[in-house]
Amino acid sequence: MRVRGLAALLLAMALGACSVPVAQGPDMGLPSGPRPQAEVAAQRFVNVVKVVKPVAERECRQHGNRRNCNFIIAVDDRPEQPVNAFQSIDASGRPVIVFTLSLIADVANEDELAFIMSHEAAHHILDHLSRQQVNAEAGAVILGSLARASGADITSVELATRIGATVGARNYSKDYELEADALGAQIAQRAGFDALRGALYFTRIPDPGDRFLGTHPPNASRMDVVRRSVAIGF
Repeated sequence: MRVRGLAALLLAMALGACSVPVAQGPDMGLPSGPRPQAEVAAQRFVNVVKVVKPVAERECRQHGNRRNCNFIIAVDDRPEQPVNAFQSIDASGRPVIVFTLSLIADVANEDELAFIMSHEAAHHILDHLSRQQVNAEAGAVILGSLARASGADITSVELATRIGATVGARNYSKDYELEADALGAQIAQRAGFDALRGALYFTRIPDPGDRFLGTHPPNASRMDVVRRSVAIGF
């Protein structure tokens, strides 16, 4: 992953000291008036990472599992990447939350960014990647076995196996998203952000609806889960 420009600023500030001294007053030598949009986005990102990351790590440790809770927050600086954030695991087992520059620029406020970051952290805390892999492997075995039993040739069996893996991986993906929304809302609230305001981001993105084998639930369902999670408290 290349890091340059705004991404370099974000990572240097958010993943380094996190408390970068900033000159104050008229001696800064900067023009007066509104700050450039990129600077505002960068500072918003830094603020959210600084507050949400330790809360998410604490929640991870308290969740009663042995997985690595030392989150890496990374930025994909490729300008052609769409608005997106996702969670993965690096080679050493550390959880990674990746944001594209377009998403960092797209959020309307810190509450939205905090909710998204908390949602992605919740995927790791709830072990969704491992559970999804198990589902994919089960789907591959079942559909591949059915194809072999029907006398299909090797090419057809391989195709059935790939389709089975896709179906298996997507089988519970909507449930996982809602689970991450619920826990993510609580993490954001614990970090001092307004999860309900943050979840309003769903109202500004395309609604996936309730498609068969879709990977994300309808936006209205996600908002309902966040409202219930916030109402329950923490």
